[in-house]
Amino acid sequence: MSMTAMVVLGLSIATVLLLLGAFLATLRQDRKGRATATPVEAAPVEPPLPAPVGAVGYAGHDYADPRTIKVGDRIRVHGQPASVLGAVYISWQGQEWTEHLLRDAARRFQWLSVEVRQGLADGDPPHLEVLLWTEVPTQGMVPAKSMLIMEGVEFFPVDRGTAAFRCEGETGIPERGLLDFADYRASDGRLLSFERIQGRGWTASYAQPLPPGSIDFVSRAP
Repeated sequence: MSMTAMVVLGLSIATVLLLLGAFLATLRQDRKGRATATPVEAAPVEPPLPAPVGAVGYAGHDYADPRTIKVGDRIRVHGQPASVLGAVYISWQGQEWTEHLLRDAARRFQWLSVEVRQGLADGDPPHLEVLLWTEVPTQGMVPAKSMLIMEGVEFFPVDRGTAAFRCEGETGIPERGLLDFADYRASDGRLLSFERIQGRGWTASYAQPLPPGSIDFVSRAP
């Protein structure tokens, strides 16, 4: 074979190799591009929903329903045992709620209120509000109709009125009567409430909202 023929053959082989390499590179890039454009997506995670009392699978299904608490029950609040000594059933302007008197293992007393509240805006579902109340000294204070300061915190009025009540079990108050109340809220969400059985002095308490699942039953009253 002449020298010229060998050179031509070598150039042809080199050209074929270059074309083949370019084709393979293009093929790899095309695959990479499709993989980037169509990644495998994870299923979206649904955010947890509030616990509207009208929805199936919430209070009474996923966790114990505080609305079923009765006098004589033994419950746990945040894992701490307590006995339900009495209940006060309160009604005011079409609203109703229950306040349970609890005694814990250290024989301390607290009130637990349970209320179905309507949504803040039209169309919002009702929700279950459970509050644990801790009494605070009022030092002779009375509930003002405007902002008041308690222990250095500014509280603003929310609701006030006179409600009817009836009692069951041990509560330390008359079986029936009227009570005056005034509710306040701080800018950080803290709650303060004044209550007065008519004919008695004012008492005040801070409220701690309890999230769903904070209460469960140890034993039920017959």
